[in-house]
Amino acid sequence: MKRLALFDLDHTLIPFDSGMAWTRFLVREGALDEGAEARYLEFCHQYVAGTLDIHAMVRANLLPLAAFEPAQLAQWRERFGREIAEQLPNDVMRTRVAQHLERGDLCAVVTATERLVAEPFARAFGIEHLVATEGVMIDGRPTGGIAGVPCFREHKPARVQQWLDGLAAAPDTVAAFEESFFYSDSINDLSLLEAVTHPVVVRPDARLRAHAVEAGWELVER
Repeated sequence: MKRLALFDLDHTLIPFDSGMAWTRFLVREGALDEGAEARYLEFCHQYVAGTLDIHAMVRANLLPLAAFEPAQLAQWRERFGREIAEQLPNDVMRTRVAQHLERGDLCAVVTATERLVAEPFARAFGIEHLVATEGVMIDGRPTGGIAGVPCFREHKPARVQQWLDGLAAAPDTVAAFEESFFYSDSINDLSLLEAVTHPVVVRPDARLRAHAVEAGWELVER
């Protein structure tokens, strides 16, 4: 395996926020109250401002789901996965993923989003590997806690390294690949963007755009 392709999820692979899509789905299903969207949006604002406490966000997003039977949660996730697969736009990022997969690159979604939410999106893109924030589950129910460190900001390179350590057939570091790509929209992902040979910014936020222009990185506007 000579090439590695990593993809951020929200506003990169998809032109929207996966957690908001999941929250709205649960509100429609009656699992969450109508105020859930506003509460989630506040966490989004904190993310953009660089003040997000990801532990608080995961706790707020997952803990209410502990009230439901694991079978019910699995059913919702399956239905949600079918819905979002039908809604994904056939855009430049779908094409990029297909190109990396067709040439045999090792591909992974690398996201701060909890695995419970992110997994259906990785499946929809046909990407086998997912490096995500891991919510603690006990007997199939989320506790609201995070296992290990979240896949967030400066922790993303370490979480990618942890994933590579578990792949016996892969090079053992990002630097060991002849070529490596990471696609992201956010300045929060700067540490992982700087770790690859081909950083690609996708409709980036203002700070990342300025950094990418100065560094001469590839820019994708969707």
